[in-house]
Amino acid sequence: MNLKRSDFIKIGGITAAGAVIAPVLSSSCSNGATNSGAAATAVAATACSNNIDVEQRIKDMGLVLPPAPKPVAKYKPTLVSGNLLYVSGQGPVQMDGSQTTGKVGSDLTLEEGKIAARQVGLTMLSVIKEYYGDLNKICRLVKTFGMVNCTFEFAGQPAVINGFSELMAEVFGEEHGVGVRSAVGTMLPGNIAVEIEAVFELK
Repeated sequence: MNLKRSDFIKIGGITAAGAVIAPVLSSSCSNGATNSGAAATAVAATACSNNIDVEQRIKDMGLVLPPAPKPVAKYKPTLVSGNLLYVSGQGPVQMDGSQTTGKVGSDLTLEEGKIAARQVGLTMLSVIKEYYGDLNKICRLVKTFGMVNCTFEFAGQPAVINGFSELMAEVFGEEHGVGVRSAVGTMLPGNIAVEIEAVFELK
């Protein structure tokens, strides 16, 4: 094998022959731990195509946001990591601060559960405004994890969580308001009807 001097590349004191060296981008994380494992993959940032004025759309739709609840345990209501906004699980808060309670399938009908899920959506928008800021800084909904307080026999959890999903599509638009989703049945603290957590991409 005949190698010329130009076939060698020297990077950081290491000499490699015939290799293509991919650039490694450093993370903006302030955690002092180092990443000494697999090579990092660089992902080019793309501009968000969502030009909807979300704040104005909420006014035009006549939506009224309930008061943002305060954390009841050791957690943050919202957290930004990179260009993602994580929102802790929210319940269906009413204008007086109370929450919709009861099990879907016994205390509540499917339709009442869906209304509760929509109220969770309004609560989440309120929480984002209170603890993060301008809703127009959100590009799109990425992921929804919906939990329905229901009887063992009830099997309509996806239809219940549609109350939240349909509201997000109305507010952020069909393209940017619909993301990936899970919907499960469970027991919920305080016997609230629905709890939903979500992840949003920021502009």
